[in-house]
Amino acid sequence: MTLTAIENCLKRLGLDRYLIILFLTVLLAAFLPARGQFATILSGVTFWAIALLFFLYGVKLSLAAIVAGLTNWKLQLGCLLCTYALFPVLAFGLFGLSQAWFPAAIGIGFLYLGCLPSTVQSSIAFTSVAGGNVAGAICAASLSNIVGVVLCPLLLAIVLHASNGAGDPLAAIWKIAQQILLPFVLGQLVRPWLSAFINRHKQTTMLVDRGSILLIVYSAFSAGVVAGIWNLLSWGHIGLLIAICVILLGVAMATVEGSGRASGMVREDRLALLFCGSTKSLATGLPMAGILFDRAEVALIILPLMLYHLIQLTALAVLSQRSATAVQPQ
Repeated sequence: MTLTAIENCLKRLGLDRYLIILFLTVLLAAFLPARGQFATILSGVTFWAIALLFFLYGVKLSLAAIVAGLTNWKLQLGCLLCTYALFPVLAFGLFGLSQAWFPAAIGIGFLYLGCLPSTVQSSIAFTSVAGGNVAGAICAASLSNIVGVVLCPLLLAIVLHASNGAGDPLAAIWKIAQQILLPFVLGQLVRPWLSAFINRHKQTTMLVDRGSILLIVYSAFSAGVVAGIWNLLSWGHIGLLIAICVILLGVAMATVEGSGRASGMVREDRLALLFCGSTKSLATGLPMAGILFDRAEVALIILPLMLYHLIQLTALAVLSQRSATAVQPQ
């Protein structure tokens, strides 16, 4: 069988070279995770790759598209409701069920997962790959995180009847601004000179899109392996946790997609809502967990978040690629 025939066979199964590379990246992280100095270097490379990605988004997107994204109230309100209403309700149900199967810290972990904001980098990159409303996704994901640094601890305090501190929200906002908003604004400023070049070389943005996703996946899986999340519980417990996270993601995605269709959103907006409204941020969740919870319990509390994050990256990467393939001319 020729290489072309093998590729055609894989495409019929919904796989292509990029998805194969994605799965190989997961395996690489499982057997050769980033550790020590290499993990530090990888973190820096990932930071600048994402900054470059948002610079390119700034060059590509017109001011009219950005204004349209901000004023698209259905998309913005839908993302906030999915993130801070739908997920806390689902997580509260899982909190009650988990008490019969897991240590109490795992139940708290589900509550914490439900209160977190959306991912920023990966959800926007997935939206771009799938052909969704990138400007709307940038606005929705950024707003979700800016609101989340204050709202997440408040929601958690309500559902736990606790009153832990929320850390410094200005520091979290500044981090988002450095990596995302500042490069995006710089891209907007140089747009008159670079937009024509970037539009003629669309492969450049695609490579940065997909390359940044691979870096995020490798970094996230490596962190999970190095942290020893697979050794915290029995394999039976981990298998059950994975199944619960898969079901949670499936229910969230189905609800988000159904809500988008019921509200009359166009396909591009539904994709942005799906990728922003069904994801949860590990980048926000890990540092905030160290502030909100006792150090002795943090490892178990963040386990549902770690597993959900890894599952969402894999599932949504496949979905974004399939969505992109579905709209390509035959």
